[in-house]
Amino acid sequence: MKLLSSYDLGPLALPNRVIMAPMTRNRAAGDSGTVPTDMMATYYTQRASAGLIITEATQVTPRGQGYPNTPGIHSEAQIAAWRRITDAVHEADGRIFSQLWHVGRISHPSYHDGAKPVAPSAIAADGEAMTASFEMEPFPTPHALSTDEVREVVQQYRHGAVSAKEAGFDGVEIHAANGYLIDQFIQSGTNKRTDIYGGALEDRLRFLREVTEAVLQVWDADRVGVRLSPGGTFNDMHDDDPIQTFGRTGEVLSEYDLAYLHTVETELPTGETASALMRDAYDGTHIICGGYERDSGEEALQANRTDLVAYARLFLANPDLPERFAQDAPLNEWDESTFYGGDAEGYIDYPTLEEAEEQKAAA
Repeated sequence: MKLLSSYDLGPLALPNRVIMAPMTRNRAAGDSGTVPTDMMATYYTQRASAGLIITEATQVTPRGQGYPNTPGIHSEAQIAAWRRITDAVHEADGRIFSQLWHVGRISHPSYHDGAKPVAPSAIAADGEAMTASFEMEPFPTPHALSTDEVREVVQQYRHGAVSAKEAGFDGVEIHAANGYLIDQFIQSGTNKRTDIYGGALEDRLRFLREVTEAVLQVWDADRVGVRLSPGGTFNDMHDDDPIQTFGRTGEVLSEYDLAYLHTVETELPTGETASALMRDAYDGTHIICGGYERDSGEEALQANRTDLVAYARLFLANPDLPERFAQDAPLNEWDESTFYGGDAEGYIDYPTLEEAEEQKAAA
């Protein structure tokens, strides 16, 4: 089956097209709860048979944090901890990208010594933030970044890219999806700026361009991906014309000859899917993610709607997912209560197919 066929992703020879999607798991610890742990090394190494692992979203600056116990990629302690993880994954013959993240307005002053979160415009998201103490409180009105402050954030992404290289990653993915900072600049509902970073579509895309170009000062283009969620409404997002906005975004990203575009699957107002829009707009390798299973992922590949398929919850619950796909074997069920935070339960205790069969035989 095509899902299990090899694929050349720039300099990386992927043994299959089954990608491990980025998934926030809230298991970091140490300084401010942002340092990767040995348990995280076990978690990623267990899943090293993926064609490519894309890590959980990893903040490039302390001001980019918006959830408790999410890892950073900006301090020496974080870099050293991630290095242990990348070394372990590589020893298991895996490949791993770091997803570079800044949550923007989807945060709370409890993470920032009382300071407001930052955003393109002073527009609060509808809903509640998870505070540093795991309490739920309404999203505050964020601080609108000045023009100079926007440029400082661009350099924070560059620093995150440098840190990821020092940590031994094979590449990086720029997180521009799901209502976080870059997405907030792109979409008209959250960007009401009147400077060079707002207004016309080309100006709303300027921040994405500058972040991408800053990361490309550090990494070769064939080791950099970008994730988008066209038409997505998560985190109170909306755009006046998502077809035009994200179609143009795909065209802009095509200019950089990146490793890939990673599209979160949604249905657009026209009834078209996000993946179809971006397949047409983006000239390069395409990853799709969003509720795909073995057969639906294979069908998407056979129909040439994508080149690679990313799996989240299925990979969470099945560390040997490519092998299970190969054998069309039963899949472990995930435990949603353990998704965010906790200990080894629901994190590194899901059995492989071989372990499950041994457990069954011993019962």
